[in-house]
Amino acid sequence: MSLTEDLDRFDNLVSVIAHLRSPEGCPWDRQQSHASLRENLLSECYEALQALDEGDAEKLCEELGDLLLQIVLHAQIAREAAEFDIGDVVRGITAKIIRRHPHVFGSKKAADAEEVMHNWESLKREEREEGASMLAGVPAEMPALGYSVEVQKRVARVGFDWPEVEGILDKLCEEVGELRQAKGQEEKEREFGDVLFTLVNAGRHLGINAETALREANRRFFKRFSAMEESCRQRGVSFGDLSFEEQNRLWEEVKQSETAT
Repeated sequence: MSLTEDLDRFDNLVSVIAHLRSPEGCPWDRQQSHASLRENLLSECYEALQALDEGDAEKLCEELGDLLLQIVLHAQIAREAAEFDIGDVVRGITAKIIRRHPHVFGSKKAADAEEVMHNWESLKREEREEGASMLAGVPAEMPALGYSVEVQKRVARVGFDWPEVEGILDKLCEEVGELRQAKGQEEKEREFGDVLFTLVNAGRHLGINAETALREANRRFFKRFSAMEESCRQRGVSFGDLSFEEQNRLWEEVKQSETAT
């Protein structure tokens, strides 16, 4: 079978990557290692997230392909080192999915999604090494906001959670008060972290993903500030020469123009 045929076959993709890593393949691909590809993997994850946020199905399809490329490439590197291959990856995740869904593939019952998550945590607890924290499996390298969401979700599964969002908002006011009163830089940083952690918790209860919400806020800021710069160019003035009050008035103009459109 030619590698340029049957492009929708997964095993063909695996063969293409293996060929790129072979002596007859690509010099760049042959040089890569797990370590050298680390940033590529992270970048492709973020690009897939951006496609999800934009609701662009065509772009998401492309980005998922780029992400799959990284997975197959890492598996090929591992195969060459006699560590594991893509079959082990597929076999492992398939077995894990079946094992963690006994209400589908076994005799266990689950009335709703909440009970599914409770059973899921019980199964994960059985898989952990004795004495290991239920939070130990959360990668410390995750972005801080995402890490906060994940650890909060995990402890919530065992009941360590606020019953209502109002309690979290009250806690947020308390944390902001402590930030105001913080004296040294170290204390200010600690209290600021507590404010962020509580905000993430509030977002979780409101069904808001903190990472997504912050990305959207960044996007809005970029768009508005760019519009402010354009307005200054049209008026023949430098943004940096405006007073803080004038800059804020211009900011409000831009916001009002967004509402009008």
